[in-house]
Parts: sequence; structure tokens; C-alpha cells
Amino acid sequence: MSEDVVLATEDLTKEFAGFVAVNGVNLQVRRGTIHALIGPNGAGKTTCFNLLTKFLAPSRGRIVFNGQDITALAPADVARLGIVRSFQISAVFPHLTVLENVRIALQRQRGTSFDFWRSRRVLDTFNDRAMELIADVGLSDFAGVAAVELPYGRKRALEIATTLALDPEMLLLDEPTAGMGHEDIDRIAALIKRVSADRTVLMVEHNLDVVSDLSDTITVLTRGSVLAEGNYDTVSNNPDVREAYMGVGHA
Repeated sequence: MSEDVVLATEDLTKEFAGFVAVNGVNLQVRRGTIHALIGPNGAGKTTCFNLLTKFLAPSRGRIVFNGQDITALAPADVARLGIVRSFQISAVFPHLTVLENVRIALQRQRGTSFDFWRSRRVLDTFNDRAMELIADVGLSDFAGVAAVELPYGRKRALEIATTLALDPEMLLLDEPTAGMGHEDIDRIAALIKRVSADRTVLMVEHNLDVVSDLSDTITVLTRGSVLAEGNYDTVSNNPDVREAYMGVGHA
């Protein structure tokens, strides 16, 4: 595997009682890029994410991260290596503030579980880094606001902040702009661009405007298989992609 490839799959396949959800996917994600996984509903994108983060075991194939075969590892072990999917640790505590949520996530860096019983003095030692992360995702004005009171787009930003608290080398985002209005989409897209400056991002995303604006490489899945790959111009002009993904037939 090339040194500039941080994550690769070889013949990644997942079958459910005879149904092939992911079929022989060979994926190469280059270090320091934003790589998008797109395709119509039922294409296998979420199953592929579940395989990469080990919430599902593949029927066959390999997953390699930084040259290490991680196919047999547990989800927590994969996260410790530096691959973190946003929802893994971003089940935000609704009645805690933004600061409290990020501060709790930072405790994972100590190698222990969430220490709710720790004194305020101990927890306050995480405040500076927590406020840095909160600023990074544009939530400085919301630090004292309970998560349950945040607008939807801001809550997604908080989820990303808690994910970043683990300092992942690779961030997996599953439909980060789903259900958002235009203003929130722009804000989250800008946030993804900003946090990708020093890490690799792999995302499933339906919004093609976001995909075209952010992605260095796009892999198109259909019926569990890779249909096409390349930059946005390459895949959007591919007649097979236009037919399968955009409902446009061959000329």
C-alpha cells in the first residue's frame, strides 16, 4: 500500500442471508484528503461505513489502516488507532452544556471512562482545550447552552467537536448535512473543510453541492459495487453514474 494511502479495502464484501450489500469494494483513501462515498439509496454506503468502523464483520476481504490489517479488530480498538466515526462518541448528553459535553469527551484522552464523579477542579483542567474545540466548530457563543436547546445544525457541530476531542487521524462522517437548511449546510461544510486541514475525512453525503465543493475524490457505489471513482467532474460526466445516480439515461 502506498504511503499516501491511509485507508484501503481489498475485496470488501458483506452478505446478509444471500443478499450482497457490499460487493468486492476496493477503496483507497489518500492521506490528508476529503473522500466522499455517494450513490443512490440502497447502494451500500452505510454498510460500508459499518464495515470500516467494525460495527459489522465482513463476509470476506481486508481493511488496512496505515499499513496495519484491522479487519479483525473491535470498534474500540479501531477508534484508538485513529479512525473515529462521528456517532461513535457523539451521543450528546442533552441536558449538559456544550462545554460539559466536550469536556467529558476529552476525558477519553486519559484512557479512562467518563468520570462523572470527578471533582469540578479536575474537570476544569480540560476547559482550555474544550474551549479551543468549541471555537473550532463555531460554538463559542453557545458554550453554556444545554445541548437540548441547540438548533439542529449547531447540535451537529457539537457532535463533531466531541468527535474531534479524540484527536482522530481519520474522521468518518455519515451524512453530516442531512436534514439541514441552507444556512446550516454552509456552516457545516465550512467546518468540515476547516477540520480536514490536518486529518483525513471520509464522508457519506447526499448533497451533491457539498460533495462537489469539498471532495478531492468521490467513489460512487451502486448495488454494493464501485461504479466509478475520481474527482467531481469525472464522476458527474460519467454516463453510467448519470444513469444510476441522477436518473439520466445514456445519450
